[in-house]
Amino acid sequence: MSQRLSILGSTGSIGVSTLDVVGRHPDRFSVYALSAHRNLDRLFEQCVAHRPQVAVVADAEGARTLSARLAEAGLKIEVTYGPQALIEIAEAGEITMVVAAIVGAAGLQSTLAAARAGKRILLANKESLVLSGALFMATAERAGATLLPLDSEHNAIFQCLPQVAGESRISTRGVEKLVLTASGGPFRERELASLENVTPDEACAHPNWVMGRKISVDSASMMNKGLEVIEAHWLFNMPPEKIEVLIHPQSVIHSMVTYTDGSTLAQLGNPDMRTPIAHALAFPDRVTSGVAGLNLADIGKLTFEAPDLRRFPCLRLAFDTLHRGGTAGALLNASNEVAVAAFLEGRIRFTAIAQVVERVLDAVAVGEATSLEVVLEADRRARELATEIVAGLPAPARS
Repeated sequence: MSQRLSILGSTGSIGVSTLDVVGRHPDRFSVYALSAHRNLDRLFEQCVAHRPQVAVVADAEGARTLSARLAEAGLKIEVTYGPQALIEIAEAGEITMVVAAIVGAAGLQSTLAAARAGKRILLANKESLVLSGALFMATAERAGATLLPLDSEHNAIFQCLPQVAGESRISTRGVEKLVLTASGGPFRERELASLENVTPDEACAHPNWVMGRKISVDSASMMNKGLEVIEAHWLFNMPPEKIEVLIHPQSVIHSMVTYTDGSTLAQLGNPDMRTPIAHALAFPDRVTSGVAGLNLADIGKLTFEAPDLRRFPCLRLAFDTLHRGGTAGALLNASNEVAVAAFLEGRIRFTAIAQVVERVLDAVAVGEATSLEVVLEADRRARELATEIVAGLPAPARS
């Protein structure tokens, strides 16, 4: 049976890769809705290629612009805008599957709406679990939603965990630990003293993956890996002490699962997001993704090292946040988003990102994440304080 999709965040790297895989299998997948924030040119091109029923943009002005272009092209596509429109395409009765690929806290409410509607959710918006893990997982379970991870690390773990006989769910029976691999980003070997002088362009120059600028900075600081640790805790119901991070510069082994009998299973593949996307789209089947298979003889060797928490303090902060629980995840994510935006705008140094996050975590009390309103209030307070902290920090020297 053909699956109809809403893709939340279709113009980002995950959305583009998803549409590439979908386009290879028109007999299996069709697009109901696409959404973008500001990238109207790419969204227009996607509408022409995939003919969704609905397109969602950020605001009324963008909606008018896109509507006019689509009409001029002879396309009858409904254009809506704003957060409520995202919720509507996430819970629409016409769809079976939602690709949650909006970056950051902005994706929480629409992804949570998909969970409430009992959809099959292909989850790339890790922030939904970082902000509201217990709430999100409980909502998904009550509604019968299915969560399939799109992050390459979590998808790898998913593939390495056993299936329960006769059921679609996964089991962690016999698992000793989960090992999330990380490339180490562009600064893995850079002199520690020089990190405060790195530029946004240097931070965004990832050695293995092509990603958006925010996620690229998170990879350089390893905050992205920290967020993935928190996501893995909720997805797989594993305690923090059974989740490990290992730097693997080649990005060939995407993650591993170690069992109590001493076995370790790993998922390998070329660093291309179309592989985990194809796996999740077709699960439990397998379909072509457009990604070439590995040639291990050409790769030659795979190397590993433990992360240096002096170099990557954001990873330490993420583990601390996971141990604290409650609204700490919302504080971590919100303060990081503010700090990364300030760094990309040239207002703070790269090394100040962790400083901003730690000061917010130290200053704001952590409560129980009992509702979406509580989570969003913690997010608001963290952004407000992080903005104040950023304003008081010295700007990088201009060369």
